Amino acid sequence: MNISDILNEKRIITEFKSTSKEDVINEMIDSLKDDESVTNLEKVRQVVLEREKIMSTGIGNGFAIPHGKTDGVKEIVAVFGKLKEPIEFNSVDGKPVNLIFLMVGREDAVGEHIKMLSRISRIMNNEEVHKKLLQAETAKEILEIFEQEEKNL
Repeated sequence: MNISDILNEKRIITEFKSTSKEDVINEMIDSLKDDESVTNLEKVRQVVLEREKIMSTGIGNGFAIPHGKTDGVKEIVAVFGKLKEPIEFNSVDGKPVNLIFLMVGREDAVGEHIKMLSRISRIMNNEEVHKKLLQAETAKEILEIFEQEEKNL
């Protein structure tokens, strides 16, 4: 499974109203409100926020990957967000975050979930990709960056 299989332009946010970690995560989850792959939005919200309370998913270098598993989705769903102004995320490196890849998988698909987290991390840890994403201005540009990078894996 590729990132481009779970991400589309509707699932990419480049304009946020929120400025705090929890509010940004909620805004990303709310964007899935009418998504046919989501059967219970509140279960999605609960699992992602619970996971975040256990340990921050801010993995460093201005990037976070909030995630969780629940029976509130039919398949892996994802939302990518790019913030104009970085926010405090309690990241492992202590730096604020401006690129967020939220992902929620099914409880019974642990292997698929872990593989996708690994793929996202590999791409996002590439300094060149990181720069391209920061420079991208539209959802279309962001999606094209992910599609191009997956060809390079």
